[in-house]
This record gives sequence, structure tokens and C-alpha cells, in this order.
Amino acid sequence: MTSPGRPRITALDVLRGFTLCEILLANIQLIANAGRAVVAQPMGDWDPWLGLPIFSLLFGIGFSLLLDSAANRVPRPRLVLLRRLLTLLAIGLVHALLWRGEILTSYAIVGLLVLLPSTWLPRWAVAGLAPALVAAALISGGGGPLLIAGLFLLGSALVRYGVIERIERSIRGPLLLGLIFAAGAASARWVQANVQAGAGTTQLSFTSSLADLLLAGVYVCALLVLLRTPLRPALQAVFTPLGRMALTNYLTATLLVLAASHILGLPIGQSLTAAYLAAGAILTAQWLFSTLWLRRYRQGPIEWLWRWATWGHRSVLRIPTS
Repeated sequence: MTSPGRPRITALDVLRGFTLCEILLANIQLIANAGRAVVAQPMGDWDPWLGLPIFSLLFGIGFSLLLDSAANRVPRPRLVLLRRLLTLLAIGLVHALLWRGEILTSYAIVGLLVLLPSTWLPRWAVAGLAPALVAAALISGGGGPLLIAGLFLLGSALVRYGVIERIERSIRGPLLLGLIFAAGAASARWVQANVQAGAGTTQLSFTSSLADLLLAGVYVCALLVLLRTPLRPALQAVFTPLGRMALTNYLTATLLVLAASHILGLPIGQSLTAAYLAAGAILTAQWLFSTLWLRRYRQGPIEWLWRWATWGHRSVLRIPTS
């Protein structure tokens, strides 16, 4: 989610694109099997965790960026946010007819119940609630609405404290934070491995979920560091087109997976190799489409419709040609 009139933050687009790729890898067999158990997750037992925390954090960031923009443009900025969440809820409900594991409906509901009301709270309260909700989520099993709510608020707090404005100005902060996350994840994995025999289910779930969450933080910090290196142009070329059209690509991925599985008959749900090949083909097609589309248009088609519903008027989609 990005706010109208605000220059795009490249790092956020790269993170969205990267996370979109991971989410497809995590879900492709589940989508093909209508949510039933699969042979193996392409990236291991922790696989779905990598995408969910990053996407949730980015959603909270985008929400607060939009609030800042709306506050400068309209007299009732929260009405803009309300329309945006209600539109997302409608999109999610339609998407759920195809894929019951979709996340947009949950994002919209948690946004309405937690993120929107948090706009009336001072930033210190939002920053305090975020880790409390994340901790509660980890203790209670590691995921669900509590985790989404906590990460939403964490993303919002990062915007309200000005961290996002400085996200691409320094390499030291992401590097140090990434090392801390890596040490924490390794420690949690060590504890999990050494106490597994005598530990209860709750303790194992907590340490495993904590390690997964910290690992997602490592990936975020690693990407931010790499964006400050000569690899930046390559990362932008690969992930930015996907990230700028994240909603369009997230939705069309479901259609493409179902088409490949049920129309073409590819054994995506039964074969890990088929899942990899299908995911690679889908992401390549989406990258090509996104790249060509963004040469002519400012936003993806679903992003444009979402923005129209958010602001209540159509914006110019096509990029003027000189």
C-alpha cells in the first residue's frame, strides 16, 4: 500500500516483491490442493512464516504512510482509510472463493479492529502495544490475528517515529539489527534443539515461532543492506516491478496456479519439482507483465481500482508520453 502523492520508497517495493515470491512458494501446493496437506513445503517447515511477518509489517507501514498523505489532502483522512480497508475486505472475500487460505480478508478485519482505531492513539502507545501483541501471539501459538495486529502496529510505529523516512540513508542500522536478529534466531533454534526431548508443546511452539519471526527480520535487514551495495540495480530490476503491483500479482497468482493445476493438469500439489517449476514460470510471467505494464501505467490494474475506491475519484493511470 502506498500513499498518493508521496514519492515511492524503493526499499519497500523491493521488500514487497521479495515477499510476494516467498508467499507463492509457501502457498502454491496448498492452493493447488485446496488447502489440504502437501508433500513438503518448498522451503521447509518455517516457510509460510517468512512471508507473513514481512507482508504484515509492510501493510502497517503503508497504512500510516497513507494516513499522512490523506491528512494533508482531505478534512476526514480516516474516512479514506476506512474505505480502503472495506474495499480490501470485499476483494478478499471474492478471493476467498478461490483460495480459502488467502490473507486479505484477515488483513482488512484486523485493520478495521486494530489499525484504524490506533490512529487515535499517541505513537508511544502504538509502539508499546506492538511488541505486547507479538509476544502474546508467540505465547499463544505463533500466528493468527494477534501476530498480524502486532506487526501492523509495529509498521505504523516505524512510520510515526520517522524510521521509514530514513530507511535507505544508512547501512549501519539494518546491519546491526540484522546481526542481533540472526543471533536471536540461532539462539532460539539452539534452545529448541536442546530442550526438544523434555519440552512441552507450548514451549517448543514459542521457540520455533520466535526463531521464524527473527529469521524474517534477518531477511528484511539483509535486503536493506544489499540495497546499499552495487547489487541495488539488480535487486530493483528483479523485485521492484513485482512489488509495485503486489496486489495484482498476489491475486493473479491464485488464478494461474489453479489454471496450471486443474486446466493444464500439472501435478503441483503432488510433486515438489512441479511446484518449483510452476512457481518459477508464474513469477517470470508476472515480472514480465509488471515490467511492461509499468512502462505505460502508473499503477497495476487492481492497485488503480483500489486507489479509486479509497479516494472516491479516478486518478490518471496512463503515464503521459512526450
